[in-house]
Amino acid sequence: MSSKRHPLMQKMIISAVVLGIFSVVGTTMVAFTFEQTKEKIQENHKQATLRSLHQLIPPSEHDNDIFTDIIQVTSPKLLGSKEPVTVFRARKNNKPVAAILTAVAPDGYTGKIVLLVAIKHNGSLAGVRVVNHKETPGLGDAIEIEKSSWITQFNNVSLTNPTTKNWKVKRDGGDFDQLTGATITPRAIVKAVHKALLFYKQQGDKLFVLKTPKPQTTREPTK
Repeated sequence: MSSKRHPLMQKMIISAVVLGIFSVVGTTMVAFTFEQTKEKIQENHKQATLRSLHQLIPPSEHDNDIFTDIIQVTSPKLLGSKEPVTVFRARKNNKPVAAILTAVAPDGYTGKIVLLVAIKHNGSLAGVRVVNHKETPGLGDAIEIEKSSWITQFNNVSLTNPTTKNWKVKRDGGDFDQLTGATITPRAIVKAVHKALLFYKQQGDKLFVLKTPKPQTTREPTK
C-alpha cells in the first residue's frame, strides 16, 4: 500500500511545485508589465482629462497648467461623493477664470455618473462633460458629447437662468430636455449640475485661494 502511495505523493509534490513556479512567473510578468506601462497609462489618463477640460475651457482662455492647479474638496451633499473630489482651476494673468468641479450624480439609471462641471468666475456654466458612467448603450449613453449634443444645453446657464423651480427635465416641469426613452439619466445629471452650482455659490473665491497640495515624497530608509 505504501509503495503505491509513494509515486502518487511524488506526482502531487511535482505538480504543486510546477504550479508554484507558474504562479511566481505569472505574477512577476504581470508586475513587470505594469511597471513598464504605468507611465504610459498615467500619460494617457492625463491627455484624456486635458481633452475634456479644454473642451470646457479652451487653452486660449487660461495661461496656467490647468491639470496641476488643483485642490481636493469634500461635499457629499452637493458634489455627490463622500470621498474628496478634484477641482481644476483655470487662471489668466493670475486672475480666476473658471473652476472645473468633479461632481457625481449618484442616482443614474445603472449607477453613478461622474461629471466635469465648468463654472465661470461669474457663476455661470461654461459647460458640462461626462467622464465616467455605466448608462445603457443606445439610450442613456447619449449624455456623452461624442454620441449627441444633449450635454451642451448646460452651456451658459446659471442658478438664476433658469430659475430654481425650472432646474428639472421638461417631463418634470422644468427647462431641460430629456433623452428619448431615458428620463432617469438626464434627471440625475440636471440635479447634480444644479448642486455643483450651489457648491460654487457657497465657496466662490475660496476655491481659487486654497493652495494646491504638494506631492508627497518617500524618503529612503537610513542605513
